[in-house]
Parts: sequence; structure tokens; C-alpha cells
Amino acid sequence: MRKYLGLALMGFLVILLSTGLFSPTVAQETARQLWSAHQSDRPIPTPIIAHNPEVPVTGKAVTYGTINGKPITGYLATPSQKTTALPAIIVIHEWWGLNDNIKKMTQNLAGQGYTALAVDVYGGKVADNPDMAMKLVTEALKSPEIIKDNLSQAYTYLQQEQKAPKIASIGWCFGGRLSLDTALLFPKDLDAAVIYYGANMETSPDKLKTLQMPILGIFAQLDKNPPVTTVKQFDTTLKTLGKPAEIYIYPNVNHAFANPSGMNYNAEAAEDAWHKTTVFLEKHLKN
Repeated sequence: MRKYLGLALMGFLVILLSTGLFSPTVAQETARQLWSAHQSDRPIPTPIIAHNPEVPVTGKAVTYGTINGKPITGYLATPSQKTTALPAIIVIHEWWGLNDNIKKMTQNLAGQGYTALAVDVYGGKVADNPDMAMKLVTEALKSPEIIKDNLSQAYTYLQQEQKAPKIASIGWCFGGRLSLDTALLFPKDLDAAVIYYGANMETSPDKLKTLQMPILGIFAQLDKNPPVTTVKQFDTTLKTLGKPAEIYIYPNVNHAFANPSGMNYNAEAAEDAWHKTTVFLEKHLKN
């Protein structure tokens, strides 16, 4: 029995090591592209977080797992009048970290009628400038297996502790790529994935063929991270594989145009993307 368990574990690790950010080359390229996109940026709050939640919400710090014996602390927001288990969303921060802007966006998502958990893959650290963000993202990507463990425990927490009947993921920029990685971690179990211009997007049919959830992709025409050619390849691959995906490329806007933090905000495009996001989540989590 122990032999078979060992073989099963090795097989599982092989699968993990073959996907997403587990490749050192992919990790290095992701960090480089993020720096290129944000080297003149600052994590100022954008108007997208100014939306008041549609219903009163309650937010608090929670421990949703442990890594190497240390607790993982995230931010949980739920409708204040919650009386039953709700569909849940794993909220994944930009390269700045789990800052107040992400917490406010998490509250806004909770205000739509969800249990929203903002994860933290930086161990409580938050960047206030590009140099610090580059250090944090580079350090995190040195241990991609820890990131995957973090996301996996977030899913388990929502499923087991919050009793969520359905679970989706959403992320922006660095978090957008991790939203896709969450989908790759749970290709049959995640109920929806929202990807805002994920860095260094996966386009391999062999990697994407396992996905079974609907995907919403929000991208920018002027973006170089990922460039339009990569986005179109991602879209084509999903369509060829017969995957349920909605991919939008917004004209004349750049990377991070709808981020909770940053200086590339475009009001018209960001509001439209937010509308598409809320409609998509309601369709696939509440129906």
C-alpha cells in the first residue's frame, strides 16, 4: 500500500511540476515582464475600488492554512447578513501584494453576494514601489510550489470551512496568472476563473486541455505582458479545445487598466470589464 501511495504522490508531483509557474524559466520571465510593465507605476488606489458594496459587508483577517508550520493569513469578506453558505471567490492580489486596495475590491465582490477570500502569497509583506514589488515577486516565484500550496489551501478553506457550494478565482496582473494556475490546479473542481491580463499566459494545448470551467479573460490591446499575439493564441487554443471561454481585448488601453492599484487606470474600459466580471460570476456561481 505504501508503495502505491508513494507512486501516486510522485505522479501528482509530476503533474504539478509540469504546470504553470513551476518552471524556473517561466518564473524568471514572469518576474521580468512584471517589472517591465510596472517599473514606472505606483500602487495608488484606482476608482474601481470606489464602488460601494451592494449590501453591507464584514471583513476580517483569517488564517486559511499553514505552510512550513506558519499560518497563512488572508482577508475574508462576506455579506454582513449572511445566513447560509454562499458561493465563494478566491481573490488573488497584484504584484503589489495584499494591500488595502485589494481588500476593498474583496469587499466589493462580497457585496455581490459572495464569500470572498483574498489570499496572500507574500507572507504579509506589501510593496509601495516597483523595486520592492520586484523583490517580493521574485522571492515568491523562487518557491512556486509554496504558491500552489497556498492557493490549494485557500480552495480547501472555502470548501470545507465556509461550505461554499461553488468556488471561482479572480486575479489581476500577477494575480491574473495565478488565477489561471488555480484553474490548472483544480481543472475539474473550480467552477469559474476570471483572468485580468495574466502575466506570461499559458497557451499550450497540453496544459490547457484539462480545464473544464468557464473562463473570463480581460486583456489590453497595448499590453506587452501579455501581448495581443499571446492573448489571441490563448483564445484560439481554448476555442480549438472546445473550452467555454469569453476573451476580451480592450482597444487603446494598457496593462493594469482595471487594477485596484496603479496608474494605468482607464475608467470606461475598467467599468465595462467590471460589469462583465459581475455578470459572468453571477451566471456561473449563482445559477
